[in-house]
Parts: sequence; structure tokens; C-alpha cells
Amino acid sequence: MLAAALVEGRLAACVQLVPIVSHYRWEGEAARAEETLVLVKTTAARAPDVREFVDHHHPYDTPELIEVPIVSGLPDYLDWIDRSVAPGPGT
Repeated sequence: MLAAALVEGRLAACVQLVPIVSHYRWEGEAARAEETLVLVKTTAARAPDVREFVDHHHPYDTPELIEVPIVSGLPDYLDWIDRSVAPGPGT
């Protein structure tokens, strides 16, 4: 639901879902969980909107949300990201 909503809402150009197993400490206890790593491709300008959306719609009380800046990339791909998250007609 989150992935599709991020793309449909033009907050992300692409969202990839990767199944993972996490081992972590939570509330003083070691834990293990099958989770989904969600990679959201967006611009720095749209990152605050993504954070707000995830904060309001994610089922976890404390979802993992970290930002990794794009240092470089193929210009055509980076342009595609920019175009994909730019507000379109009627949005």
C-alpha cells in the first residue's frame, strides 16, 4: 500500500520492496522479524513529504526511515526521478 501510494502521489519515482530478515534490539530485548526493506527513490526536495507520509501511514510506531543522498548517477536516470516527482497537471 505504501509503495503504490508514494508513486501515485508523485512523492517517489520508484519504490522497491526487498524481503529481509532483521535482527535487532527493541525495548531491551533481542528480536528477529521478517520485514520488507522499502527503497524510495525521490528528490531531496520531496524527502520531507515522504517522511511525513511514512510517519502517518506506516503500521510501526517507530518505522526505520533513513535518508541516503544521491551523490551521482546517470543524468538521464536522475532527470527521470526529477520529472516523476514533479507536480503534474491537475496535481
